[in-house]
Amino acid sequence: MLLGTLLVLLLAGAAPASAHAALRASDPEDGSVVRTAPTHITLTFTESVGLLEDSFRIYGPDNRRVHMEEPEHAAGAADTARAALPRDLGEGTYTVAWRVVSADSHPVSGAFTFSIGKPSPTPPAAPQDHAEHPVTKSLYDTGRYLAYLAAALLIGTAAFAALCRPPDTGPLRAPLLFGWWTLLVTTAALLILRAPYEKGTSPGTALDVSAFPDTVSGRPGMALLSRLALLLTAALLLPVLRGRSPRTRVTAGAAFSVALALTWASAEHASAGIQVPVAMTSSVLHLLAMACWLGGLTALLLTLHRARTPPPYDTVARFSRLAFTSVTVLVVTGAYQSWRGLGSWSALTQTAYGRTLAVKLAATVFLLSAAALSRRWTALLARPAAAGERVPALVGAPGPPPAPRTTHMTTVEPETLHRRALRRSVLAEVVVAVAVLLVTTVLTGTLPSRAEAEAAKAPAPQVAGLPGAQALTVPYDTGTPGGSGTVQLTMDPGRVGENGLQAVVFGPQGALTFVPELRVMFTLPSKDVGPIDAGLTDRGGYWATNDLTLPLEGAWTMKLTVRVSDIDQVTVERGVRITR
Repeated sequence: MLLGTLLVLLLAGAAPASAHAALRASDPEDGSVVRTAPTHITLTFTESVGLLEDSFRIYGPDNRRVHMEEPEHAAGAADTARAALPRDLGEGTYTVAWRVVSADSHPVSGAFTFSIGKPSPTPPAAPQDHAEHPVTKSLYDTGRYLAYLAAALLIGTAAFAALCRPPDTGPLRAPLLFGWWTLLVTTAALLILRAPYEKGTSPGTALDVSAFPDTVSGRPGMALLSRLALLLTAALLLPVLRGRSPRTRVTAGAAFSVALALTWASAEHASAGIQVPVAMTSSVLHLLAMACWLGGLTALLLTLHRARTPPPYDTVARFSRLAFTSVTVLVVTGAYQSWRGLGSWSALTQTAYGRTLAVKLAATVFLLSAAALSRRWTALLARPAAAGERVPALVGAPGPPPAPRTTHMTTVEPETLHRRALRRSVLAEVVVAVAVLLVTTVLTGTLPSRAEAEAAKAPAPQVAGLPGAQALTVPYDTGTPGGSGTVQLTMDPGRVGENGLQAVVFGPQGALTFVPELRVMFTLPSKDVGPIDAGLTDRGGYWATNDLTLPLEGAWTMKLTVRVSDIDQVTVERGVRITR
């Protein structure tokens, strides 16, 4: 009821905003014909953007790349990028391919054309736009989810230990260490993968040390580097804080948690669009409330099952109050963030962001129901003490064996039933909470509905492709169980000379799969050239080479051999057109 009321009030006052960068204008304009060659290419976006070394790539009328200077921001305008052009550009149509990183850390790309003097007789080629490498994106998204999960476990467990004060904190050491190490490793992995994620290249390019300075100078890279520094600092200061007062430890823990949450808020949706200070504050509170609730649930579950002395009613009651406060904060901040990302009721069903948000809201309602059930069992645990009765021995506590069972129910039996029911309801909360966190991770990587609406108003070249590169999807079937699927190949630039070739293998259900061997051979029957072995090597999840040389133009035949086991393999042929 509270969530619905807040959504009604907030959605009523929707205003335009953006949380992903969209191209607002270009100079020269898309499709324009200019009399003389321009001296610069200038792009203006709907929000501030980060630039890559090759954010601009220009291809001439012959589909060959034009050498140009490194792009930079226009003076005093973080949302405007420009690059100088050579002075000897000839007549014809040029394609400008661009790729930038929006303020919320997501890379965006597109292309447009303009002509000098008059358009070329044959328009430049515009195949599919390869904005993302599937393996890199999968690895990066997995790392983001594990980082969220680890942060919730680390912050929530620490909050449970400090605020709920269980008598036995032994079971909490393992989740604290697991959360710290997992967050440290995933953050380091995300930092390493950041360059290929921004550039849309394979994970193998993550080993390029020359790209690291550009990565850490951008906002997302700085946020990840700050997170690493915080985790290492916390590990160094922990022995010092052990001898301090509980209030000092709680204050230090709260400061660490807020700083950790800021590393997410400063590089995601909250850092761009309308009301940025309010949005970042809301994002920090939302993440901390989520961690205290979901991580605290895990800590409570471990305490209920593994503590030498089961937690007393006071510990469970303190967590119940902490969870209620966390839920209240989550509802308020979640309603605000939903309004900020949606912009209208129709977007809830008509956009990917809205539908993902609807799934999260439904799962959250189920989670709240489980939480209400846990509060009910917590209240029942307190009834004997509230009535002035003797509190029975807790289940599993040391002491003399219970008296023989009589025909009348003893006070231990209700206590046992209530505690078991509490364990089951908390377990249900933890399971649903993990699902909610997964949906949240997907949501943070989805273009918000407001930004989607604004991007729809941007110039049409947002959907243009890059000239020269070729993408092929080749199905295969060995005729054996599990021996079918597809191979997605990308050949860049797909012209005479040196080419790069990348291949990703997917299984029968469309899931990424690993095969023992993948070979690609090229022949040019008309010139009796070949076979030329591409020399693909396994790069840990995908196959690639940067040394494929095709010396002549023409209709080449590509022969793809997929071996799925020691005895099962299949060869598929596909025609490939190579131009100059």
